[in-house]
Amino acid sequence: MSEDRPDGPGSDLPGSDAALSVALVGPTHPYKGGVAAHTTTLAHELSEAGHDVALVSWSHLYPARLYPGEQAVPGGSPDVTPYPRSMRVLSWARPDTWVRTGRRLRDVDVVVLVHVVPAVVPAHLALLRAAGAGRRDGRRGPAVVVVAHNVLPHEPHPGDRRLVGALLAAADAVVVHSGEQARLAAELGARRVREVDLPPHLPGGPRVDRPAHDGPVRLLALGIVRDYKGLDLLVEAVREVEGVTLTVAGELWGEAGRRVRDLAADPRLRGRVEVHGGYVPADRIAGLMARHDVLALPYRSATASQNVLLAQRHGLPVLATSVGTFADQVRDGVDGVLAAPGDRDALVTALRRLTGPGAVAALADGVREPDLDRAWANYVGAVEALAAAPTVWDDDEPAAVPLGRVARVRAAVAGLRARRGPVLELSPVDLPDELRATDLLTVDAEAVDAQEVARLLGLPRAKDPVAAWAALGAVAALVRVLDDRSRTAVVVDESGSGSPFSRWTRALGFAPVELELTGRRAAVEVLDVDTASLDVVARLHPGGCTASDVDLVVGQASWTLRTGGLLLLTVPIGDDDPEFAVRPADVRGILARADDLGLTLVGDVDGDVLGRMAQARSSFGGSGSPAYAVLRLTFRRK
Repeated sequence: MSEDRPDGPGSDLPGSDAALSVALVGPTHPYKGGVAAHTTTLAHELSEAGHDVALVSWSHLYPARLYPGEQAVPGGSPDVTPYPRSMRVLSWARPDTWVRTGRRLRDVDVVVLVHVVPAVVPAHLALLRAAGAGRRDGRRGPAVVVVAHNVLPHEPHPGDRRLVGALLAAADAVVVHSGEQARLAAELGARRVREVDLPPHLPGGPRVDRPAHDGPVRLLALGIVRDYKGLDLLVEAVREVEGVTLTVAGELWGEAGRRVRDLAADPRLRGRVEVHGGYVPADRIAGLMARHDVLALPYRSATASQNVLLAQRHGLPVLATSVGTFADQVRDGVDGVLAAPGDRDALVTALRRLTGPGAVAALADGVREPDLDRAWANYVGAVEALAAAPTVWDDDEPAAVPLGRVARVRAAVAGLRARRGPVLELSPVDLPDELRATDLLTVDAEAVDAQEVARLLGLPRAKDPVAAWAALGAVAALVRVLDDRSRTAVVVDESGSGSPFSRWTRALGFAPVELELTGRRAAVEVLDVDTASLDVVARLHPGGCTASDVDLVVGQASWTLRTGGLLLLTVPIGDDDPEFAVRPADVRGILARADDLGLTLVGDVDGDVLGRMAQARSSFGGSGSPAYAVLRLTFRRK
């Protein structure tokens, strides 16, 4: 429900038996812009993942000097669907609302706090102090996860570093959206930093039909015009290149906006550059995209942006500079063109590449529809892991959890459980017989069925059906084989945040330690623990792997697992790409290698899975591989 008063009944706040009770503090509708859209979408995604979420927002956010444009969405039409449990109880001009709201958050599990500008930091710190937030120094208040869209503003002011440093020091963990921002957060004192790709929160709906066009290359620059976005350099570059037009659509801020308008008035650009000042409502975006050929992002500097994904959703290639995340999102010469930042001549060269015969059409053919679900599954998984994981490091230790000290997790588990018992009680009798520890997935419908079974069991939502199938069988193996109901097993999850395995085991009362993946083999090579110190090692649906990768995982498990411990592993199967999948012929070798190392396969009676694999291969043309196959293997240490 919506709440505009600065006080109100505590029943408006989270407090159910969901996996986590979450207070998400940040801007939402009617505030406009990407941060408000991201915050609102994050509330929806956390709620759909099974958490009890209240969105705590603002009735008065920024002072006018920080945001000279109109703060609210014109006409009141939201950019994204509003979150129903939103409370507009905070006012930048009323410190009493900061304290009163903070007191109401004392019983939540986690405060997820959205950080954008340093001027709001005093309000955030007062709220956190009133909530008793933070799990260090013996406190048991809510955990604090800061989502930092910009650790420091694009146009910093004196005192910004001190303010932001105080906020990051008060947080248990910080989420950022690029490597550069992660380094900056650590430099300013963040104790635990997690870099996660900015997920899409795209306004404007799906693409619309594109009218036929035979003429100059039409560039679109969309959004607020500010100096760091480099649009003045783009206008100057367009002046030097024939066969290109440019539309600038967005609010014109300060001197940067005036400069772009003045440059566009050059007689040499008459009919080639149009400036449409003012906010672009969400319902106009699809039409604008359809009337242009390339989205232009000529930024001087950047952190992370969803504009590349927005272009890809509408089938447009991108002209961007190599700042922030653009170089990772745009494949130069495939679905866009990259240029050096802050360099007009580099933009001139990029424009000339676009005007070559058939150049834009070829780039448009290379544009891939973005996966709008997987990125959010990764993001929610990262927030969950940071919110639920106990703090097991000392003040002088680095931000990442050092797995060489995994034995200390057992003590931390007891403290976590004392604060919050298991949300979901599952026993072997609750699990369907068809959930097998070792199994083969060849039909997409089976993965979708696994999603539904997980939902019926009461597990938090998993968006990726294949990841759900992989994790559900692993959870079933954990409950059937290892769980003594004390939930003290030491679980190390190498699956990555796209897997729901850690989320689901936390819902059962375990405290998994998640190893962040920085490469396919990285998780295998850096596991530094005592011999026979772990109960479970899970590596589920982590993406492509080879037989050599699997051999490393099996070898790792052979010495890290205690007697009776479990290795939970999924392997993509296929002949086509040896860098992505394991060949069916290699599977028997993997099983033999595991047996030699003291790992017994669980649940594959009389080689049933190998028989089904052969049957699947036969049904897809004799020696050909199945169109899609994932093998789940469960081993137990002898």
